[in-house]
Amino acid sequence: MAGTLPKKTAAKKTATKKTAAKQAVAKQAAARKAAPKPSATGPVLLTGGNPQIPKGDGDAPVQAYIAAMPGWKSERGRRLDALIMRSVPNARKGVRWNSPFYGIEGQGWFLGFHCLTKYIKVAFFRGRALRPLPPGPSKDPNTRYLDIYEHDEFDEDLLASWVRQASEQPGWIP
Repeated sequence: MAGTLPKKTAAKKTATKKTAAKQAVAKQAAARKAAPKPSATGPVLLTGGNPQIPKGDGDAPVQAYIAAMPGWKSERGRRLDALIMRSVPNARKGVRWNSPFYGIEGQGWFLGFHCLTKYIKVAFFRGRALRPLPPGPSKDPNTRYLDIYEHDEFDEDLLASWVRQASEQPGWIP
């Protein structure tokens, strides 16, 4: 009987294999459920409605992000992009971490924005140096935020001033 397993041990091994197979199937199902789903009407939206846009440099990925912003946020995204480029015509653009970023070549990024469920969060990476100080605090002592909600009318002159000031600061280099 050398080389054969007792019936109890063989049954136990088979049960262990079946349990492992069930666990693997359950794990795959959970991963599929958690993965962002492509939409028949547009791009993949992550938590809070943030568009999933691949990392890229230049205007094209930023415009793809803005076009994919849901509802009222897309129009605000176009306004933000236009205001930023009017204020700092030599700004470079890119998408990083599913968010548009604006920077100065060789200096790093000075600003980015991100869609959340009910608002757009504009991040000034050296916002602590801006005057007047943007209203939103951050865990990072240098960063300040401006949250834009659907019915907010933001002060474009003030925002343009912050954008210009931010572009003159040393940028954030990830």
